[in-house]
Amino acid sequence: MARKHIEFMDTSFRDGFQSVFGSRVATKDFLAPLEAAVDAGTTYFEAGGGARFQSLFFYCNESAFDMMDAFRKTVGPEANLQTLARGINVVALSQQPRDMIDLHAKMFKKHGITTIRNFDALNDLRNLKYSGECISNHGLHHQIVIAMMDLPPGCEGAHDAEYYLKTLRNILDSDVPFDSICFKDASGTANPRKVHETIKGARKMVPEGTILHMHTHDTAGAAVSQYMGAIEGGIDRIDLSMSPVSGGTGQPDILTMWHALKGTNYTLDIDPDKIIKAEEVFAESFEDYFFPPESRMVSPLIPFSPMPGGALTSNTMMMRDTGTLHLFPQVIKEMSEVVRLGGFGTSVTPVSQFYFQQAYLNVTLGKWVKINPGYGNMVLGYFGRTPVEPDPEIIKLASEQLGKPIFKDDPLDVLEPGMPKAAEALKKNNLPETEENLFIASSCEAKGIDFLLGKAKSSIRKKTDEAEKEAPTSLKLAAPSVSGPRDYTITVDGRAYQVQVNAGGTAAVANNSEKTPVSAPIALQTSGIDIPAPTPGNIVRLEVEVGDTITKEQTLLVMEAMKMEHSIRASEDGVITELFVSGNDQVEDALLTLRG
Repeated sequence: MARKHIEFMDTSFRDGFQSVFGSRVATKDFLAPLEAAVDAGTTYFEAGGGARFQSLFFYCNESAFDMMDAFRKTVGPEANLQTLARGINVVALSQQPRDMIDLHAKMFKKHGITTIRNFDALNDLRNLKYSGECISNHGLHHQIVIAMMDLPPGCEGAHDAEYYLKTLRNILDSDVPFDSICFKDASGTANPRKVHETIKGARKMVPEGTILHMHTHDTAGAAVSQYMGAIEGGIDRIDLSMSPVSGGTGQPDILTMWHALKGTNYTLDIDPDKIIKAEEVFAESFEDYFFPPESRMVSPLIPFSPMPGGALTSNTMMMRDTGTLHLFPQVIKEMSEVVRLGGFGTSVTPVSQFYFQQAYLNVTLGKWVKINPGYGNMVLGYFGRTPVEPDPEIIKLASEQLGKPIFKDDPLDVLEPGMPKAAEALKKNNLPETEENLFIASSCEAKGIDFLLGKAKSSIRKKTDEAEKEAPTSLKLAAPSVSGPRDYTITVDGRAYQVQVNAGGTAAVANNSEKTPVSAPIALQTSGIDIPAPTPGNIVRLEVEVGDTITKEQTLLVMEAMKMEHSIRASEDGVITELFVSGNDQVEDALLTLRG
């Protein structure tokens, strides 16, 4: 009997980069191994999208469109190039309006992409309908996704084979256009038996000839077993990677899977010697890159607190930058409860980030003292319907803290067109109004504008980079009296400033000559109320200038943390008299303490 040929997509140059390097890879560094992979016979590559779109502008000082053009030129006209889109978020951190969703498909088609894999973390079909229509209308192959994971112990009601097959039935019964179906397990936690039952059931449901594809990560150590279960259940394609970005937080290695299929009725149909040669070129090209040790490891705790491989290193990179990496084990452990109470959205961007950020707050501030805005909006329904109803007490807390009611409508219907705002931003900065620039301005916001203005900086971790890391910026504010003058101590880059705010919000500032450690608390005599920033992170942009009159709850600055943006708001009325931070500063912690 002839062995069945299992097709695969090489994810090395997109998910491999995201899972190991937090997406921070320069195009010039991967073209040689990409060419070697083509020489080895690979014709199907993941070429961008997901976090690898924004990361080029944010951290590599490159255009993602230029990267995709170089990718296509290297592999030739016949290769299948695939990117990843997050439903109505497409490749942005926030939800995008209809005109930008359509522009996303148009621009990716223009820059050499063949296929777009399209997922929604909540498996809410409404979030896939319009984006899927745009992908198909622009002549791209639309691969629609069913997002998978295992639930923490004691949880039930979703994420079993019955739930996935029901989700598939909803897709088949809808009018959403698609060309193939992917079962995507970003955390690698779906147990192999469930995977087998799901794929076996799906094969019976879909029309003959429908391509079924599976994606997973090796973070929990179960990826090869998952793929074996999927293959025996009738899968057509799987995702694999090449060393040194395979295994651990990435996908299983091509050679590992080839080995696992020995003696079975299935084959990858590769020349292993050619793949070995390509992997040697890959290793040589990246020998100067910093490999986070956690990206190379298998974690037995991941099934209990599903953290996607593609997000894990992005989070740990950020925690390294802000000096909080020691909290990572506690945060991962806390994720179990956050998932259990949050409605079972699949742990994949952006929901995985909501889970992680909420777990971080629970660890640093106390359980449920503060609701992360992303997590809160999710449980309230602003990202779509969660697979099950979130915990009523968590919904109540989110509604109270965010000042929002429960939302049950289509998230797309409340978004204003993005083209006018993007065009205004380009005009304000004297930038040409091309379709690429419009999409960059909308999806990357201020950082996209900075890139177009030539203000972006490269932040790629390499072993030989001897540049001394900038000290994190921290803000610690304290006032001795609620009425009358209030004295603040602000610590920025290790230097303390004394600030006195008088009635009406005017301020005087004095510089302390003696530097104090960023992590050292300011000694105070009285107790107070602490109001922290959502997480450590980077300042994306300032929303105020010196001389501005501000009101309570007005946004002062926007931080990026763990691939999401957060607004830091004023706690009271006042006037801005001095600014001690700027865009791209790293913030270890932001703490306002009112004394009285």
